[in-house]
Amino acid sequence: MYQDKEMLASIAKVEAKRAENIKLDPRRMTAEEKEVLLATYHPDYKEDQFSRLTVGPNKGEKVPLELAALLQGKSRIAGMDLDLDHPAYDVDVLIIGGGGAGCACAIESDNAGARTMIVTKLRIGDANTMMAEGGIQAADKPNDSPAQHFLDAYGGGHFAAQKDLLYKLVMEAPEAIRWLSELGVEFDKAPDGTMITTHGGGTSRKRMHAARDYSGAEIMRTLRDEVLCRDIPVLDFTAAIELLKDEQGRCAGAVLMNMESGELYIARAKCVVIATGGAGRLHYQGFPTSNHYGATADGLVLAYRAGARLLYPDTIQYHPTGVAFPAQIYGALVTEKVRSVGAMLVNAEGEVFMNPLETRDVSAASIICECSDRGKGVKTPAGAAVWLDTPMIELKGGPGTIEKRIPGMLRMFLRFGIDMRREPILVYPTQHYQNGGIRISVDGMSDIENLYVAGEAVGGIHGRNRLMGNSLLDIIVFGRNAGRSVGEKVKSVTPAKLTLSHVADFERERAEAGITDQTLSPKLLPDYTRTQEPRIDQDAR
Repeated sequence: MYQDKEMLASIAKVEAKRAENIKLDPRRMTAEEKEVLLATYHPDYKEDQFSRLTVGPNKGEKVPLELAALLQGKSRIAGMDLDLDHPAYDVDVLIIGGGGAGCACAIESDNAGARTMIVTKLRIGDANTMMAEGGIQAADKPNDSPAQHFLDAYGGGHFAAQKDLLYKLVMEAPEAIRWLSELGVEFDKAPDGTMITTHGGGTSRKRMHAARDYSGAEIMRTLRDEVLCRDIPVLDFTAAIELLKDEQGRCAGAVLMNMESGELYIARAKCVVIATGGAGRLHYQGFPTSNHYGATADGLVLAYRAGARLLYPDTIQYHPTGVAFPAQIYGALVTEKVRSVGAMLVNAEGEVFMNPLETRDVSAASIICECSDRGKGVKTPAGAAVWLDTPMIELKGGPGTIEKRIPGMLRMFLRFGIDMRREPILVYPTQHYQNGGIRISVDGMSDIENLYVAGEAVGGIHGRNRLMGNSLLDIIVFGRNAGRSVGEKVKSVTPAKLTLSHVADFERERAEAGITDQTLSPKLLPDYTRTQEPRIDQDAR
């Protein structure tokens, strides 16, 4: 509930200009305007927030400070003498990560007859997939085409995407929707059974398929149930803390750690798939995040230490509309779908300052500009923010549109006395997606033989910025792709003797580079403990 006098005064200005604003069709920025805006305000352009790597395959390249500490950190098993000759688990395919990409991969590798196992440091389904709200893209309508989808995504990613990966993404998108629908995903449909589609930021056609505003949760529910119904083994609360190689340099398993007891186990596998998701819980530059609790870039760290190259690790997506108020849900995602169905971004004076469907990086930079140099942000306990004028949705689409199209968002704000049907909501950019990740070939394999990657841990699919709806799409397309690839590859793999020599090699490289930091990596879980003030000894007064 809004009680602050300044907020209420600003809401009055928003309401006064709503009838005028709703008629506006703000122009899109030119390419030149976008570049200037991004260079001035987007967090990716703040040079002092990045560090040059001094060890590893990407030596000399810049990454966020928080990620650099982990990529160059100390292995959790450094100096340990582990028994690699008697693995506790021996499978064909070991999938690290129990989100959408990991489950899609498991289903396909199981279809191929491979003995498959999933390990996940939380529970199966605890993943960014579950947090996705707005929808999944696919060019499956008569006025659209995969070619148009490619052009939208390629331009939106600053023409930096790996073309072969993006081609695969858009060409297999319609099949991904069909596959999910046949598995049981309940997409929004019109009375005649056709799927309802909407626009997303940077899209030239309505190709966003959704399940209300809990699309990711609906997809994750369906994939998880399919994995469990197939009796594919899942080790919950089990983290991979190091990859294993064999004497031929191929990936051949992982060192696992029970998150509750701390016990270590050896898992041998003919192929390994990293599907560990993103890095939001590293809170780059102090930003809040929309990510789930386990998003700490583990897959990037494991692959990097084993010798896999990263692609675009310096690019992060800050979703323009994270919750800025109330504090209890600070940083939570306000799906882009809210703007797709009619809401507009306005400043403290009630002025519309940008087209509501610019790409995410441009939108985030615009909001930061409005709240900083222009000084037209709304004051909140956490800092400045802008309004997302949600009552516009019902004025454009009719009463009941919000409850029908974005019911989860409505309920989230109603818990705190804010009715987005009648009142605007406060938003500010939140760390949302890891644009960069591990480099892969079109079959999903990294630079290391028999190490595959799927989902948000991959770099190159989206270039340097991702369009809405292409992440839920990539976990399906490239999760299934990895599953099919490993299902075929394991048929020709003969395991050799396991080794952890690459860990010792990396420790030597750290020492030679003069790195003395003892930060353990991977991080596994974020640390939100607060430093306590020292208690005063009563007897010492």
